This record gives sequence, structure tokens and C-alpha cells, in this order.
Amino acid sequence: MSRAKSLFNTPQSVVHNHDGYAAYERLVEEQYIQMLTTNTLNNTFYADEQQLLQEAGSSHQEMAKLDANFMAKALVYARNEGFMRLQPLYGLAVLSKINPEQFAQVFSHVVKTPADLADFLTILRGSGRGEGGRAVKRQVNQFLNEISEYWAIKYNGRGRGYSLGDMIVTAHPKPKDGKQQALFRYLRGHETSLAELPQLQALEKLKTTRNPASQLHQIEKGKLPYSVVTSILQPTRQIWEALMLQMPMFALLRHLNTMDRAGVFTKKKNIAYVTRRLTDAEALRQSRILPFRFVKAYEMVEQPELREALQQAIELSVHNLPPLPGRTAIFLDRSGSMQGDYLRIGSVLALALFKQTQGNALFWLFDQQVEDARPKLDEGILAQAYRIRAQGGTDTGRPVRELQESKEMVDRIIMITDEQQNEGSPFYAELERYRRAMNPGLQAFIVDITPYRQAMVPPRDGQTFYIYGWSEAVLTYIAETVTGYETIAERVRTIQL
Repeated sequence: MSRAKSLFNTPQSVVHNHDGYAAYERLVEEQYIQMLTTNTLNNTFYADEQQLLQEAGSSHQEMAKLDANFMAKALVYARNEGFMRLQPLYGLAVLSKINPEQFAQVFSHVVKTPADLADFLTILRGSGRGEGGRAVKRQVNQFLNEISEYWAIKYNGRGRGYSLGDMIVTAHPKPKDGKQQALFRYLRGHETSLAELPQLQALEKLKTTRNPASQLHQIEKGKLPYSVVTSILQPTRQIWEALMLQMPMFALLRHLNTMDRAGVFTKKKNIAYVTRRLTDAEALRQSRILPFRFVKAYEMVEQPELREALQQAIELSVHNLPPLPGRTAIFLDRSGSMQGDYLRIGSVLALALFKQTQGNALFWLFDQQVEDARPKLDEGILAQAYRIRAQGGTDTGRPVRELQESKEMVDRIIMITDEQQNEGSPFYAELERYRRAMNPGLQAFIVDITPYRQAMVPPRDGQTFYIYGWSEAVLTYIAETVTGYETIAERVRTIQL
């Protein structure tokens, strides 16, 4: 066994979390997946951005040396099922140096858009690796040979790192035909014919025309993305109306308030259009938007019809998820360290889980104490989530102890927390007591919303499962684990490269 494997794969003795309470060290694969899917480059309550960035770099390096194949699969999982970007790209940059063969296998599964490629190249340059070497250049060339007019329009902005033109200068891809040669010349800022590039023709005409009717015509003719249009001109109400009809779901959510201020929703037909899109169950499924994003939009808009549509969108986003058999106890950490986005996201997720069980569940809030949230199946998720407030310290063992004292028989526990216990009895001790006294087969799912490496249970507890990060996939994962999955690490191992 290598020194790295012995250091990282051997169950560790009890360590301490950021508040000094006893915790357990996670296995290296679990630590790595957690780091990838909780995006440690954001500030957290217990660690600043620079500290987490350094930890992420070390984690990528160690994983690449220990098991490059697992790392490659984990990057694919985090990008495509965890819906993360920056950490998988950071890991890909590390993998390109340590194992170019594995890097080549997964490049196209992690670098999905020119924005991904720009960030990937920025990471390489920031790491002192320049263009990254032959293996990187080969993949970049293949990617550039697939760019479309739409990508050229949307992603060629300069001044924000690598533009597509910069990438072409760096990688020197060979154009496949005259049309692609013209596209490459355009992206590099050279004179060229746009006869075969109608979208780019529309963009160039939009830059020069001041006629409102002509502006609208070029936007509609070229299907120009909102981000490009708004960088060229100050949109009028009519232009926002045209852009609204072309926006993807996430952009639509982000700009609801802006369009409202511009007067777009003074027209009933525009309200009807947006409402129809927000309540389209299949479109919501395909968009992969986090429930939290609907909360953000809801906070920004004032139109009653739109707020109602956003509430429906939350309900629809979990409508088609598989059910959870048996009885479930849902515990939501509302302690002070959960303040803000953590608690809002956690509240929406917990209430979605409760509704998914059709009410065959408990939903308790906890800090040092436990409170029954008294959720209602016939009331909207958002309305109930907004009544939950952060307070107090963190005693993760308290709700489990309360469960036993109340003689509540459940098949599983789902706890949503940042795991930072600072008082009371440890979660794992209470969990084991409950299993001995009430249900030896109890499953426990800990939805961990932060990137800290300490855990509330020792490694290889086959009945306790960690879920790292936030997405609609969280609910699916829990349901599938009940019927078969063991850990996210096992799920990653099943990915075919």
C-alpha cells in the first residue's frame, strides 16, 4: 500500500470540527466528492475563500496521484450530476498534468461551453502552466473545431479572461472549411466575409443601427442572446419583450425583476407567457435549476401572478421525483451558522422532502432544542420556508434523542446541516442508541451543505449516507439509495468513461 493510500484511506481517529467538538475523518474518496460538489471556492461560515482554495488544490493533487480513474469519474459526476463548474475545471487542470490519458477521456464531459474552456485555461495560466502542454492543446483544438455562430456571439467578449479569439491564437486550430475559416478570422478580429454567417451579420448590424425597428429586427433575425444585446445597447421595453421570448429558463428567472421595472409585465400576454414557462413541468426538469433559484426570483418580483407562478415552479420541480417508502424523520438545522442561503435552501429542500412522502414523515427544526415545524401538505413550500428563522447553537444529537424519547418509529432520518456541533451530545452516539432501542435497520442521510472534512459518523457505517452539495439530484439520490445505492462514491464508480 502506498504512503498516500495509507494516509488517506485508513479510518482515522476522532478529530475535531471547527467548534472543537469531536468528529470523524472521512475517507479520501468521500472527502474529494464533498469538496467537488459543495464548491469550496465560496466563503463559508467557518473558513475563508483562500483557505478553502488551498485545501481544494491539495485535495485535487492527492486524488490524482492516489486514483486518477476515480478522480476522472468524480469530475464528470460533479459537472453533470452535481451541476458544479469551477471545482471540476480546477480538478481537470490538475489531472491534465498528472494523468494526460485520463484527462483526455473526460475533457469533453467537463468542459461543456466556451466559458468552461476560458476558466480552464485561466486556471492553467494561474497555476504557472502556460498553455498546458500537448495533451491540453489537442483537446482545446477539438473543442474549437465544434464552435457555432451562437457560441461565437455569446462567448467572445473580451476583458474577462480568455475570449474565443484568444483561444484560437493560442491553440492554432485548423479550420475544416471556408465557413469555419471565416468564423475563426472574425473571432480573431480580422476582416472577413460574413455571407455564410447570418447570425454574425445580424450582430454587426445591431452594433451600428440606431433605428428601434431595425434593432428589434436584428435581435429576432439573429436570435441574439440577451447578454450580448444588453452589452451593446440599453434595452427598451420592446427589446426586453423580444429578448424574453429567446431567453433560457435560468436567464428568464434572473431578469424577471429587470423586465418588470422596464414595464414588460404591464401587458397581460407577457405575464401569461412567463407564467406558462415557469409552470411547464417538463421544461423545469430539463433546466436543472436549483429550487433555491426560484426563491431568489420570488424575493425580487412584485407581480402577484409571477410570484404565484414561482411558487408553483417549486412544487413542480419535485413533482416527478420517486417516492420514499416507509416513514421518514426530516431534521433541519436552524442554528446561527445556517443563517442566510443555507437555511433558505435547506428549508425548501426539507419541505420538498416532506411533500414527497405525502405527509408520512416528521419535520423537526433543531438548534439546542427541537421544534415540530408542523408542515402542511396543502400550503406552498415557499410560504412555509419563509417562516423558518435561524437561531441558537448546534446540538445534532438532540433531535435523534427526542425521537427515541417520543417512541417515534421511523425507517430513516434525513438531516440537513452544516455539521458544526458546538454543544450537547454527538449525533452518532444518539443514532446508535436509537438503532439499538428502536430500529436496527434505520438509515440515516446527512445532507451536508458545507465543504468541511469532519464527519458526524465514523467511516464505513453502511447505514449512514452522505450527500454533498445541492441540486434536484439530492432527492433522487435519497430515493435511489433506499432501493440500492450505498454511497455517492459507489455511484461515481459506476460511471462509464
